[in-house]
Amino acid sequence: MMVWPVVTLLGFLLLTALVIAMGTQSTARYEREKRAASRASAGRKSAPEAARA
Repeated sequence: MMVWPVVTLLGFLLLTALVIAMGTQSTARYEREKRAASRASAGRKSAPEAARA
């Protein structure tokens, strides 16, 4: 029968979608935190440090 190959394929596709969704959320959170940290540190830099960056 074709039941097990279909179940296996659907499970694989479902898990792949789950991994992609989790990676997308994690990347978005990382980018938000990185932007916030760079804004916070940009306000604290002195003129010579800003010129070097």
